[in-house]
Amino acid sequence: MSDSRPLNRRNLLKSSAALLAGGALASAAPLEAEIKNVNTASSPSTLKITDMRYAVIVKPGPSPCVLIRIDTNQGVYGLGEVRDVAGPQYAMVLKSRLLGENPLRIDYLFQKIQQFGGDARQAGGVCAVEMALWDIAGKVYNIPVYQMLGGKWRDTIRIYADTTESDDPAEYGRRAKERKAMGLTWMKMDLGINVLDNIPGAVMHPSGMSKWEQREQPHPFTAIEVTDKGIDRLCEYVAAVRENIGYDMPLSMDHLGHVGVKSAIRLGKAYEKFNLEWMEDVIPWFYTDLLKEITQESPTPTLTGEDIYRFEDFETLCREHAVDKIHPDLATSGGILQTHRIGDMAFKYGVPMAMHFAGTPVSCMANVHCAAATRNFLALENHSLDVPWWQDLVTGPEKPIVNQGYIKVPDAPGLGVTLNDDECKKHLRPGTEYFAPTPRWDEAQSWDDAVFS
Repeated sequence: MSDSRPLNRRNLLKSSAALLAGGALASAAPLEAEIKNVNTASSPSTLKITDMRYAVIVKPGPSPCVLIRIDTNQGVYGLGEVRDVAGPQYAMVLKSRLLGENPLRIDYLFQKIQQFGGDARQAGGVCAVEMALWDIAGKVYNIPVYQMLGGKWRDTIRIYADTTESDDPAEYGRRAKERKAMGLTWMKMDLGINVLDNIPGAVMHPSGMSKWEQREQPHPFTAIEVTDKGIDRLCEYVAAVRENIGYDMPLSMDHLGHVGVKSAIRLGKAYEKFNLEWMEDVIPWFYTDLLKEITQESPTPTLTGEDIYRFEDFETLCREHAVDKIHPDLATSGGILQTHRIGDMAFKYGVPMAMHFAGTPVSCMANVHCAAATRNFLALENHSLDVPWWQDLVTGPEKPIVNQGYIKVPDAPGLGVTLNDDECKKHLRPGTEYFAPTPRWDEAQSWDDAVFS
């Protein structure tokens, strides 16, 4: 007997809701085995944040890496990660601002805590919280993060990686060849004036400079310039790498050194024959006009962004075409949604976006979801290809996580990762505990939320 009820708007909505609910239940069944200690049948409207804890992981390369866990009153938790080489305090100072809040109000909570972030590592806490909130939302609604950003443009994420440095150009080239043999389709080399330290006449700089002057003083104020002799030697390194990897894959360059604007331009011209994909962070990103001068004068493309926190600063660079490409670190640039918005903005100005990353698989998967959903994405950095246990810190993603130069975008709810507790505990920072209670951060320790009257 057929249903003779009229097909009005109310009945149609009821039927659609039933079909959606049935589909959600059907898709949830095979995933439950992968999602441990998570209640996938939570009630979104009554969800509340009840706790935030952390664990500090030490690994080769940029480290330590602080993992955070945000717990709720319904058994759903979210994982996030403070940017590498930053401390847990950047995240924990936010705990008192989050307790009792509904974690699904992601944009609202981001605006609430955004003022407690800053450039470079100072943004690590805000971004870690933002990642964890998206992880919770995905688990509650039983969908991957990329789907909540509008869906994915790609199923796999291209990886690029550094080679280990050497004072010998031939050895540098050999190591690059080994990287290519791993299946990488994009490479980056660190090459700065440090390799010229023992070559008289290669670098002009004032004598008696302090370590602060050499490392902390912005480039235009160091009076350091590279000579023709130094540029010729640097080109030997790039030539050795190109000879070993060929010209059928992109090659990028980082860590040129704190040299002046004119030296950056001269290096860009000298490297033209090697067809580099970019020279990175040639001077601090906030000197927009100087960056624009270098970009206009250098035939080698320029790129910056890993230390930028504010959306507006990225937009200034893109609108002025001060660089050829941008390079946000998601653990600095506001987290998943903000970085996705930065990518969309850059696309409007015709600017491609690579992504900087140097942490654990938790932050890696936050980057993967963002990259999958962002149209103008190029490639994602990875600093842990030589760490054999890096991927063992988590379960969930397809292993190996980095496979022939790509990471497969996970379809599990949220970020798609669960911590492997036993493996994580092996790599805890000495003297720290694994997600121990953090009651000292339950109360606000200063009244600094009101920033205008």
